[in-house]
Amino acid sequence: MPNPQEILLPADADRNATPIRLVHPGALEALPAHARAWARTSGYEARAGEVLLVPGEDGALASVLAGAPEDDAPSLATGALSRKLPAGLYRFADMGGADAALAALGWLLEAYDFARYREEKPAPARLICPRGVKRNDVLGQARAMWLARDLINTPVEDLGPAELAGSVEELAADFGARVNITTGKALAKDYPLVHAVGRAATEARAPRLIDLTWGAPDAPKLTLVGKGVCFDTGGLDIKPASGMLLMKKDMGGAAAVLALARMVMGAGLDVRLRVLIPAVENVISAAAFRPSDIIRSRAGITVEVGNTDAEGRLVLADALAAGDEEAPDMLIDMATLTGAARVALGAQIAALFTADDDLAKALAQAAQAQDDPMWRLPLWRPYMEEMRSPVADTSNMGTSGHGGAIIAALFLSRFVKNAPLWAHIDQSGWNFSARPGRPKGGEALAVRALFAHLKARFGGK
Repeated sequence: MPNPQEILLPADADRNATPIRLVHPGALEALPAHARAWARTSGYEARAGEVLLVPGEDGALASVLAGAPEDDAPSLATGALSRKLPAGLYRFADMGGADAALAALGWLLEAYDFARYREEKPAPARLICPRGVKRNDVLGQARAMWLARDLINTPVEDLGPAELAGSVEELAADFGARVNITTGKALAKDYPLVHAVGRAATEARAPRLIDLTWGAPDAPKLTLVGKGVCFDTGGLDIKPASGMLLMKKDMGGAAAVLALARMVMGAGLDVRLRVLIPAVENVISAAAFRPSDIIRSRAGITVEVGNTDAEGRLVLADALAAGDEEAPDMLIDMATLTGAARVALGAQIAALFTADDDLAKALAQAAQAQDDPMWRLPLWRPYMEEMRSPVADTSNMGTSGHGGAIIAALFLSRFVKNAPLWAHIDQSGWNFSARPGRPKGGEALAVRALFAHLKARFGGK
């Protein structure tokens, strides 16, 4: 797969680049005469995403017309051009009202190709970075998103807890961060829920708590927690075969926070960053944790296991408790946590939970501006009653079978006591069908929106 910087070239490298004009149906008459005549001859209507190659007098490609998005909302839609157009070098001659930075980023996100186990697709078309767009910022976001997609798309045979920890160490080395990893039986004392979920795996695939830190110790504290279940069989409450097919993506939360961490470090945000990833496989063996087991968490809260397939909230609970102990200025966790969130919002929208109205409003604005949708769901406290246990402080499951995403978020909220700002993101981690800028496969939803907010809140050094 080519490097993003080979696809998005500097703004001053526009020699012999083919111009692209983004046009709305009503703007066809304003085109240069030759392009206007060719559009009429071809029956071109400039529908959103519709492409027309305009030849010159010699028959060679002279320009491209591309239907602009139907509304002027920020969009990655122009990204599809990187795979639609013939190989070559292009530049935007007319943005048609589109966001130039998102257009460049969409181009790179569409160019992604997971080819670890097959031949690569033909090289994507190359683009001159639009003037006024900070190329390095776009490249940094693209590299981060490509990293997350690579991690999610890789099957567990090649990406278990050990390999996930290795990826964190590689990222840390790139930015001078520090990593501490607690492995296997050593987790039992300080991370008992992580240990319980992962203890059934073989020694080579033992559970881990990965702890990365970066930045000045006296800077505002930003802590990210990502669910790193590298594969989820459901445990003794085993999933059906159809439910296991995509469970390599169950570490999508870990991939997402690593992408976000890469953006934060690459931009030099003025934060003391901490990333906590509980990395486990939820498998079946004689050592597997069982329904009705009662486990005392790191926070001291005892949890009755109502279902071993609700393991993600267990490992997150210990990691959240660890992050919360130092009262970070902001605590964010990301996870492929519940099917209920997908039932409520579909796979294209991340579910946001936070008790802070101002934070929710700011994240909603960032999500819209970045074409990276998330939608707030309520932390409806009365549902806490559903997790009552007669033998422990709480169960990890509700009793009604309804509101599962809310139940899971409320469970996690019990482990956040000191951080003044906490956001929980429940996202699918997967594009089930291809859309512009979003190839089918692993995806890190809400990451770009979160980064835009963090950049505005904390700024760079």
